Formats: sequence, C-alpha cells, structure tokens
Amino acid sequence: MTAARASVVAARDRLSGQQIFGFWAAWLGWTLDGMDSVIYALVLAPALTELLPKSGIAALPGNVGLAGSILFALFLIGWGCSFVWGPIADRFGRARTLAMTILVYAVFTGAAAFSQNVYELAIFRLLAGLGIGGEWSMAGTYVAEAWPESRRKMGAGYLQTGYYTGFFLAAALNYTIGAAFGWRTMFLVGLTPVILAAAVLARVSEPERWTRAQRVVTTGVSIFSPQYLKRTIVNASLLAVAIIGLWAGSVYEPTAIIALARSAGALVGTATKLASIGTAILSVGTILGCLTVPPLAERLGRKPTLAIYFAGMLVSIVLAFGWAFYLPNALPTFLTVLFFLGFFGGNFTVFSLWLPEQYPTSIRATAFAFATSIGRFAGAGINFVIGGLVKGMGTLGTPVALTAIAFGIGLLLIPFAVETRGETLPE
Repeated sequence: MTAARASVVAARDRLSGQQIFGFWAAWLGWTLDGMDSVIYALVLAPALTELLPKSGIAALPGNVGLAGSILFALFLIGWGCSFVWGPIADRFGRARTLAMTILVYAVFTGAAAFSQNVYELAIFRLLAGLGIGGEWSMAGTYVAEAWPESRRKMGAGYLQTGYYTGFFLAAALNYTIGAAFGWRTMFLVGLTPVILAAAVLARVSEPERWTRAQRVVTTGVSIFSPQYLKRTIVNASLLAVAIIGLWAGSVYEPTAIIALARSAGALVGTATKLASIGTAILSVGTILGCLTVPPLAERLGRKPTLAIYFAGMLVSIVLAFGWAFYLPNALPTFLTVLFFLGFFGGNFTVFSLWLPEQYPTSIRATAFAFATSIGRFAGAGINFVIGGLVKGMGTLGTPVALTAIAFGIGLLLIPFAVETRGETLPE
C-alpha cells in the first residue's frame, strides 16, 4: 500500500465524535453491567446471613450455599429471558434498546437494597438479570455496526474489557463502601447507571448500517432459517459452555476466598477485603485476556482462539477449585491461579467479534441476544446442581471444579462452528 493510499484509508477509518461517544456509552454500560452482576457475588454471604432468618430459614453454611445457588439460577433465568431484547433492537434500534436494558438492570439492582427477605431479593435479581443479560448483545451489536471495518475487531476487545473493569470497580467498592456500610449500600450503588441510560437516549445515534437496513424489505429470514440454523445452535451451545465457566469461576470466587480466609482465622472484615482483592486479580487477568483475543483471532482464526481459551479455562478451574482450594495454606496459591482463570475467562471477547460476523444486519441483534441468552438456562440448571452438591458434599471446591467438564464438551463442539477470519461484516 502506498503512503497516499494509507493516508486515505486512515482518514476514512478515523472515528467520528459520535462513534467515540457511542462506544464509551456502550463500554460504560457494559462496565456498570459487570459491576452490578458481580455485586451479588461479593455480598452473597452477608446478605443471605441476614435475610434467611427473616425468611424462616436458619443461616447455616449449607443453607447459605443452597440459597445462593438458587438465587444465582434465578438470576440466570432472568438473563436467559433477555433474548427478547434482540428482536426489539432489530425493529426499533440498537441505541434505544441499549438504554432500556441499562435502565432495567439499574432499577432492580438498586431495589435489591430494600429486600426484607430472601424471596424479595430473588425477585429483584430475576428482574435485574433481564436487563443485565440484554446489555452485552446490544452493546456488542452497536459497536460492530457503528465502527469502521478496520477497527471493528479491536473494538470488540476494548468493549469486552468493560465488563471486567466492572468486576474491578465492584471489588473496590466492596473493599471500601461494602466493608464499612454493608451489603445494602452496595446494591444502592447499582442505581447509578440510570444516569447513563438517560445519556444514551439523548445523545447516541443509531448506526448507519442499521438505518440503511430499515429501508430494505426482508421476508423469511430468521436465525432459524436453513442457512443459519446450524450456526445458531452451535453458537448457543458454545455460549452455554462459556457461561457455565463464568459462573463457576468468577461468581463463586468471592465465596471461596471468604471461606478460605475464615478457616484460616481471619475476621469477617478481613475476609471481605480479601474477597475484593481476589476479584481485582481475576479482573486484571480477564482484561488482559480480552485485549489478547482480537490479534490472536486475526492471526489464528476464531475457532483456534476459542479452543485455546476453553482449554485454559478447563485447566484453571480444576487447578483453582480442585487443587488449590484444598491446600493447607490455600489462599496464596488460590489467588495466584485466579489470574489465569481470569485471563482465559476473556473467551467472551471471541463471541463479541465473531457473532456479528455470522449474520446480516436485519437479524444480527436477534442472533446475538439469542446466543448469549439461551445458554443462561443451562447455566441456571448447573447452578441448581452445584447448590445440591455443595450441600450434600459439604464443600464448595469439588462441585465447582466439576464444571470444567463443560469446557471439554466445548472443545468437541468448536469444529462444527463457522470460521469467519478475513470476512467483513455482512450487510
């Protein structure tokens, strides 16, 4: 490419003010989404210890573990139902729907602060999951369509760092506000995204690609049409594997650290702060994993990259919960392995750049929302199983370690997926 040609391409692909603002709105929404979704994991033990007796249930460790798994499952069911946002976004626009998902998860996360029993908390988490589950597909679709082709793939990597920055933010808040003022204050912090939702509605324009697609009449095309059915099933299955790993690794990590710290004689406040440090370590690892995905996927392909990350997750989950968790002086080793669990947890970035490449604009948001949501039901079922195993076995480590099996299944599914390396975003 000549210098003149390179200059023309650079000018053409320079991001506009609207594209930059839209990206940061999507990124911040995904960040606050991550913060809101992990808040519950961080406050699980103190919240249920207070609310279970008010619900007529003794706050025994087994009951806390079982109730926690059930509430996680209900949250995932709400997340699973978030596939409804896809058709809404394909019909009414990406930015408008993005704002609605942010509003829903913010309002019901804040409402959880006023729970008087475990049943009210369960309802609020179910409804918050509906909004949280929709934000990723809306933000991912928006960035894929709004950014120029030469920057779209790296944009997916940048976007995905937001969710795990939210983990880090939640950890910092729990270390300070949560440790000082309690779990209800942490949920109240979850109301802050309401302001962002208003900004998105006021200032973010719809991608030109979506606007053009509205002028084209399409009939008989859906994610279940013959040309898309196989990839839709495979994509949803692969997301189910990734989701099971996410909730096994990151969501149970704070509870595991608190248990290890308490067994080592740490006070409640110290254990809470250690859980926050562990979440921060996990977050840093995942952010680095997210940024590594785009160049790796461009060099090796989407399928090999996902295989590397799935294999890494399999090994990391076994090492963290099946080995380090049971060492005599477990905390230092467990915290070390968490970094690698976080790094390979960046596998979600593969889907952020891969899913939009597989579907046309008219059904892109529907496909993204379906694939990222339907697997939540599988995740919910696994959480019920984990809860039962935790109570029956009297331990957290082994049941969580068994979820590594899912990544073995995922490695067997990857060959059936569609490789899109080198292809542009379809119209």
